Amino acid sequence: MNNNPRLRIMLMILATMVFAIQDGVSRHLAAHYNVITVVMLRYWFFALFVIALSAQQKGGLRRVVRSRAPVLQVLRGLILVVEIGLTVVAFVVLGLIETHAVFAVYPLLVAALAGPVLGEYVGWRRGLAIVAGLVGVLVILQPGVKVFSIEALVPLLAALLFALYGLLTRRVARVDSASTSFFYTGVVGAVAITLVGPFFWTPMVGWADWGWMGFLCVMGALGHYLLIKAYEAAEAGTIQPFAYFQLVFVTLIALLLFGERPDKATVIGAAIILTAGLYTLIRQARMR
Repeated sequence: MNNNPRLRIMLMILATMVFAIQDGVSRHLAAHYNVITVVMLRYWFFALFVIALSAQQKGGLRRVVRSRAPVLQVLRGLILVVEIGLTVVAFVVLGLIETHAVFAVYPLLVAALAGPVLGEYVGWRRGLAIVAGLVGVLVILQPGVKVFSIEALVPLLAALLFALYGLLTRRVARVDSASTSFFYTGVVGAVAITLVGPFFWTPMVGWADWGWMGFLCVMGALGHYLLIKAYEAAEAGTIQPFAYFQLVFVTLIALLLFGERPDKATVIGAAIILTAGLYTLIRQARMR
């Protein structure tokens, strides 16, 4: 894994696809049920899954729970559960495409902060690619128009929280295993959301919605595991441009399943972002 950067990049792209599917299901459920109810049920499954998975590993739960950075692990879990709640709210208020148009700033935040936080500074060529990605984001957002409404602050805050989560994930990967990070991600989030979830409980109606809820749980666990594995041995600035692929996957889901229609600015901006990501891949291959 350490000597296979292409595999890490593919893990990131696969994670973005899983997250996009998860977002589509979350939008469907949150339109009919309280957001906290949806997030809490998802986290209950997530916690049970990671506990069962951890118990089967060598050394069992005792080894997995042992962390060299417990405070950072708990902080990661708390940040993520808040970010997920805010993002699902944005799906209902703004829609999938506009939410992810704003959320697309998250990889740029990670790459920009990776230097001062992790000591992983990108070269000037990759820096230019990140700037180009920012230009693409500005084209999508169209400063001064609809997307810079009060509602747009919700996914913007979520993007900042997810960037912090990503950076902390990379940092704890230096001292803890992926299984330990995965455990804290699920259990800390489940405990936190359960403290407030019962006050907002909305009963799930019908087997179809329970089926969607189960599918959402599986996608959530899988997506975060792939993300942790991608960060485990990769520089944050190297793999972050490929997180932009989530915008493509989300747009397809929104277009086909929810009838959302991206405008010309969104299409042009997405093309710029993807070009920047592909250039980064080519540049990295040339450096090797």
